[in-house]
Amino acid sequence: MNLHAIGAIYRFEMSRTWRTLLQSIVSPVLSTTLYFVVFGAAMGAHMRMIDGVAYGAFIVPGLVMLSLLTQSIMNASFGIYFPKFLGTIYEVLSAPVSPLEIVIGYVGAAASKSLMLGLIILATARLFVPFGIAHPLPMAAFLVLTAVTFSLFGFIIGIWADNFEKLNLVPMLIVTPLTFLGGSFYSIGMLPPAWRTVTLFNPVVYLISGFRWSFYGISEIAVGISLGMTLLFMALCLATIWWIFKTGYRLKR
Repeated sequence: MNLHAIGAIYRFEMSRTWRTLLQSIVSPVLSTTLYFVVFGAAMGAHMRMIDGVAYGAFIVPGLVMLSLLTQSIMNASFGIYFPKFLGTIYEVLSAPVSPLEIVIGYVGAAASKSLMLGLIILATARLFVPFGIAHPLPMAAFLVLTAVTFSLFGFIIGIWADNFEKLNLVPMLIVTPLTFLGGSFYSIGMLPPAWRTVTLFNPVVYLISGFRWSFYGISEIAVGISLGMTLLFMALCLATIWWIFKTGYRLKR
């Protein structure tokens, strides 16, 4: 394992975060803070409790997941797309660096940025709504697993995309709507049976449900199923990335 190469890629990607601090950290935090102000502090005081949890506190895990999913994908996709766009990816591919080391460097940096953002948003949420964390270790595990999984997904999108429009297509038109419809602002148990069945085909539901369980010990879906679905998606992403490097899809041509 070439730790020097991994560290070089990781440090380069992390340095880009500090150069674009307003876009990378401040803007997502401010956007999520508006949700806490409007839905948590303002509307939450007039909403009934859900499963014994105040509405403002109930939406905290969903909002953290919304930011974490979006930023993981955006960080990883832009991280690998720009070397393709500038042509510097060929220098990386021709260097004595294995595909595994390339993925660890880029995905590790993207996941680190997303985790940092998620923790900042959690700290910010405490300023607006009181909440507790019933299971801190599982909460941290879900954070890390989600950040890594969707950074892998973003890495795939960055390789697939051949223009800036496609980079924003999946996060904005697919991931964000799925997150809003995945129980971020409501419990899927409140839905009619038919819609509840349809919702179960949304993979984000399992992430939010498992993450919310780590906060309040309540879950619409068994925690084991939530964890299993996340690991399955990670395995699919890893298999896709293996195929990309094996075939050179949009990397060598």
